[in-house]
Amino acid sequence: MVLPSDQVDRLNELEMKIVLADDMLDQLNQTIFRQQQQIDALAQEVRTLRQQLPQDRNTSGTTLLDELPPHY
Repeated sequence: MVLPSDQVDRLNELEMKIVLADDMLDQLNQTIFRQQQQIDALAQEVRTLRQQLPQDRNTSGTTLLDELPPHY
């Protein structure tokens, strides 16, 4: 069975669109993967910084305004 020329052209066009869509999907997946790695790294950094804070920071009664540099 031989397809008419316009159907062959349409099939070729559809195949190209599928290939481009598949490539774009792969790129988006890679981007999402990299972003998730960055989010995970930042979340770990926040956890580490929270652990470094003194545990009694809220009960000491001092604020950042109490700790102004001498030139103020």
